[in-house]
Amino acid sequence: MSCFGGNISPDLFQKCCNANQLCEFSGNLKDVVSEPIFVQKVYDAVLFNLQGLKTVTNQCFSPAIPKGHRLRRVIDIRCKRFFNPLNVEDPSNLTLDVNTTISGATFIQDAHCEEVKVVGPDGTFSEKVLFADTDDCDEQCKGTPIFGTQNIAISGDVLVTMDLLLSDRSDREVVFTVCANVNIADCRTPLILTNFFELCMPSTRNSAFLPRFSEFCNPACETRLATNNIGRDLILCPDGTIKANLIIALCVTCEKQ
Repeated sequence: MSCFGGNISPDLFQKCCNANQLCEFSGNLKDVVSEPIFVQKVYDAVLFNLQGLKTVTNQCFSPAIPKGHRLRRVIDIRCKRFFNPLNVEDPSNLTLDVNTTISGATFIQDAHCEEVKVVGPDGTFSEKVLFADTDDCDEQCKGTPIFGTQNIAISGDVLVTMDLLLSDRSDREVVFTVCANVNIADCRTPLILTNFFELCMPSTRNSAFLPRFSEFCNPACETRLATNNIGRDLILCPDGTIKANLIIALCVTCEKQ
């Protein structure tokens, strides 16, 4: 019985998990299927979504509204990540610094105690190699569960664009677009998102290659006026500059393989 008065599921205490064997041979050559010497297989994967909020006060937008025009309403607000293709190290680029620790397994290290990284699907040295003692679960023809903690440090800017409906002295309406680079966080004090996950690891004894650990994270953003009221959230300065109070939601989708 659990502390909450219910029966405890026997699955709670199972120390192994379901994972495919790398190779099973019946002894019949007709069952042998050829494939390339090296094929990167995915044995288990988890997908999760994280969200962080950023509040912005008195953010200046440009260009300034032309003289003689009045602000009627906000038609649309859009947000996207900022990226400078001419400088990948631009501190304004929205950057995700992913730091993952593993329990139940270890990342392989070289003679200098540095983690070994291999080429991943993105064409860079982004994948790590895992090792765990899988003997106990190998005897049951099952996989070994491993657990991870992930911290995502977000820094850089997003580009916020607003479409405004203006009217001139003759009450003729026109759509006017303003934009601004909004800083989410500095690299020295980033916005931190934390997640926990579990993966089922196949045998490390019966495989030609040790399992690789891959992680992919992709950010998206949405924004709105802080209180959804232009009277409270928008300020029209005498020189025509628009200032806004915003709430920006950063939605990060991550996959672990």
